[in-house]
Amino acid sequence: MRIFRIGTRGSPLALIQTQEVINALEFHYPFLKGQLEVVPIKTTGDTIVDRSLVELGGKSLFTKEIESALSRGDVDLAVHSMKDVATEVPYGLAYPAILEREDPRDALITKGGCPLEDLPSGSLFGTSSLRRQAYVLHNHPQFQVTSLRGNVPTRLQKIQNGEIDVTLLAVAGLKRLGLLEKATQILPLDMCLPAVAQGAIGIQCRVNDRDLLDLLFPLNHEQTFQAVTAERAFMKALNGSCRTPLAAYAYIKDGELFLKGMISEPQGQNMSFIFHKGPSLQAEHVGIEAARYLREKTCAASY
Repeated sequence: MRIFRIGTRGSPLALIQTQEVINALEFHYPFLKGQLEVVPIKTTGDTIVDRSLVELGGKSLFTKEIESALSRGDVDLAVHSMKDVATEVPYGLAYPAILEREDPRDALITKGGCPLEDLPSGSLFGTSSLRRQAYVLHNHPQFQVTSLRGNVPTRLQKIQNGEIDVTLLAVAGLKRLGLLEKATQILPLDMCLPAVAQGAIGIQCRVNDRDLLDLLFPLNHEQTFQAVTAERAFMKALNGSCRTPLAAYAYIKDGELFLKGMISEPQGQNMSFIFHKGPSLQAEHVGIEAARYLREKTCAASY
């Protein structure tokens, strides 16, 4: 019987996410037990941790090497955090399945559980995300920002050690690692929109691997797939990358897709929002339209 090799980053969170995919496959296909092999792959984003994501070039830093291995046939499928995936997918590869999304929100982390509004002027905010930087500086321009890289436990340890005063981390990652109790506050979506596709796990394979495409079909969560499709179309239409403070969140209700998006300057100035809706079966079109309306709105505001 065929052994399926699963390419993934080797971080604790990436391996937990990969196990979620394995559990789902084995639930639907008990005969796959013992036939799924995890292949950890070190990416550029894992290797270079002393420079910001913006300096390194943004999207694909955590996926490029895995996608190359998939294209070469070194692995059969790949598991990614969809928020790390570039809008342009390499030729011959596809995402036939996205698991049901975990909580998309951001969590505030401060030492001792100090509320954000009680932190003194000059507090050091650590992040590798221009989106999070823009949100915090928009509301707290008195804070200082510093680059914060590394996996979730490393970032939490830097808070504990007093190297930084405050950071934001994805609730999804904290929950999957069993570390949600470290959160000072979970920020509501109307206060802080998430990164595009935050909380969603995508499964990638080659488009000509018909056997695997068939196996992955029941793992796809259609509402998450449509929401992520709209958010990624919104980002692509705005030429979004790690160099652009951009956020989006979409959800489905009664067959309609609702999307709220944001774009900003890195220091939090000129932050602009859009709310758009349309048929859920036209998710990509809804995302593109939302981007167009937001672009028109920001252009009009500049005159």
